[in-house]
Amino acid sequence: MSDFGFEVTATLPDGRGRAGTIHTPHGTINTPAFVAVGTKATVKAVLPEAVRDLGAQAVLANAYHLYLQPGSDIVDAAGGLGAFMNWPGPTFTDSGGFQVMSLGAGFKKVLAMDTVGLADDDVIAEGKTRLAHVDDDGVTFTSHLNGDRHRFTPEVSMRIQHELGADIMFAFDELTTLMNTRAYQEQSVARTQAWAVRCLAAHAELTRTRADKPYQALFGVVQGAQYEDLRRQAARDLAALEVGGASFDGFGIGGALEKENLGTIVGWVADELPFDKPRHLLGISEPDDFFAAVAAGADTFDCVMPSRVARNAALYTRDGRFNVNTAANRRAFGPIERGCDCYTCAHYTRAYLHHLFKAKEMLASTLATIHNERFTVRLVDDIRAAIESGDFDAFRSEFLGRFYASRP
Repeated sequence: MSDFGFEVTATLPDGRGRAGTIHTPHGTINTPAFVAVGTKATVKAVLPEAVRDLGAQAVLANAYHLYLQPGSDIVDAAGGLGAFMNWPGPTFTDSGGFQVMSLGAGFKKVLAMDTVGLADDDVIAEGKTRLAHVDDDGVTFTSHLNGDRHRFTPEVSMRIQHELGADIMFAFDELTTLMNTRAYQEQSVARTQAWAVRCLAAHAELTRTRADKPYQALFGVVQGAQYEDLRRQAARDLAALEVGGASFDGFGIGGALEKENLGTIVGWVADELPFDKPRHLLGISEPDDFFAAVAAGADTFDCVMPSRVARNAALYTRDGRFNVNTAANRRAFGPIERGCDCYTCAHYTRAYLHHLFKAKEMLASTLATIHNERFTVRLVDDIRAAIESGDFDAFRSEFLGRFYASRP
């Protein structure tokens, strides 16, 4: 008997955007929701207890990184990802599909790529070496840690993710860049579809042989880059896919996206996916992207950006983003943002964070990350509340108008 389920509790007038609840063996996730990223079983610089206290409902880790270190077998022996990292709530694992792109082409972002005039299936980021090679059976990786070679296939990804024990996991997919040609995007969508069939079969067998473990939900991942026909066809095919009576429990929307077309692309996919299954948009965290994606039908999100920029002294406020390590904050004895309910703003000043960053103290990353993660989690929580109260459009206009007021 599966402990996984999803229900829609409110919708926007056009029926696409919605609020709902995801049920997992380790608790519920009220959606829309931002999922904090703990790539290596930790949100960098922050205790799991602090992640819980800032309001995060779930955490996402990466199967590829945990396979390399410490090893998925060790996480399994510890009782699964949540027990291993002392996180009591729901967990997600990414399949390793992002590493197909990031290690293969050297790019670290998939949103708003600068692709003008570029179309090259062998493109490599400047100064990078290709560490992943894709074929129809799977991907060969060269470890970024020690140079060892590893082979990922759909079956290997499923085994690793079952050992990691997350409540929600993703089918192994090939994530392309926006610089790949149309012909390659077509091949990649077909490859991801074939891998999805193999993932469902492996997932069913592992669920049977590991029946003593809590049920793990499997999400299929929709690719297709910026092409409407590819995105819609990929979504339809995954939604209809059934292997041995098993189908996907939900869906991820992945791949490289042009920022200005994000809402449009999510809308194409949402139109083709079943209404009663959750949709996770991989890798976004900017306020305007949240509003666009929620309005188009996305339910959950993850991104490393709030913590990554925090470690570089960039902090979010309702009036936009600023760098706390500038001279203007040296004698600023107020909180990062007045009215913020995070632990950092309740106890520390901009001047103190300025000092910590200038002194290169580790505590700087901790306090800055707590604030940025709380800002992001709270924003998506507020979007959910606005859907439920019928105030989504007004809240979007007010929030974005203020946040981007200084934008040229």
